[in-house]
Amino acid sequence: MAHWLQAASQHRAADLNSASAEQLAATLVGVGAAKAQAIIRYRDEVGPFRSVEELEEVKGIGPSVVKRN
Repeated sequence: MAHWLQAASQHRAADLNSASAEQLAATLVGVGAAKAQAIIRYRDEVGPFRSVEELEEVKGIGPSVVKRN
């Protein structure tokens, strides 16, 4: 299993398991400051992401956001 997961959007990438909220908001399409904070909160409470699709478990992140990234 990979120790990091990368979400890429038009030549930019962020490691979901180590990126800051600012990096996530700047990199992920459809993710602003509030959703980026929710991603960090989920990561802190549940642990590292095992797949990019797991982002759908974060409140406010749906399949359309995952698909765009």
